[in-house]
Amino acid sequence: MIRCIAIDDEPLALKQIVIYITQTPHLELEGQFESALQAIEYLQSHEVDLMFVDINMPELTGMEFVKSLSHPPKVIFTTAYSEYALEGFQVNALDYLLKPIGYPAFLKSAEKARDWFESREQKTTRVEANSEFLFIKSEYKIIRINISDITYVEGMREYVRIHMVGQNPVMSLIGMSKLEEFLPTDKFMRVHRSYIVNLEKITTIERNRIIFDGKVYIPISENYKEKFQEFLNKNFLP
Repeated sequence: MIRCIAIDDEPLALKQIVIYITQTPHLELEGQFESALQAIEYLQSHEVDLMFVDINMPELTGMEFVKSLSHPPKVIFTTAYSEYALEGFQVNALDYLLKPIGYPAFLKSAEKARDWFESREQKTTRVEANSEFLFIKSEYKIIRINISDITYVEGMREYVRIHMVGQNPVMSLIGMSKLEEFLPTDKFMRVHRSYIVNLEKITTIERNRIIFDGKVYIPISENYKEKFQEFLNKNFLP
């Protein structure tokens, strides 16, 4: 699934894009916003793959919004003015939809996005993992990481930061979901959209937060709370 957000200051136009996203099988709606500023705040703590962005918005235009992001998700621009198409492609937009937008045109753009992500997935360096270690690409190097050394994984938009015992964190251009597939499910659990933890490293839990080293607080979100509680129940001594 391609995780999406929609941004448009016109409520009816926003509603239309939201409807189109929800009825397209390979797209998943993560959020909808009536201003770029709201979207910026959301992206500071959430990870998405694709944005449908209106160009003509007050305060901060869609183009200015995308250019302001250090590692922007892929984008499909929407606007009523065709003269913005060239500028849109200059910021590596996947596509450009001219309003009023019909579903056939939207679906064609959505399929183009799916093709791009599938192609990218094939080109991305795979993480080869077993029960003891994995190899991961970081910058221009391939690094071996012992799975038992991992304390937790932190998602940062298109990147992950792997935190380990007694070592500096390792950054890699790979999605949280992809890394989650390679980690042993009996030892690792996703407890938040942005965090995967090593269950064997947990020593303290306080107020729905996992505490590492007395200074790192990892929240347990509502979406993952039930699964984590099952883990606690199986290992809890009354």
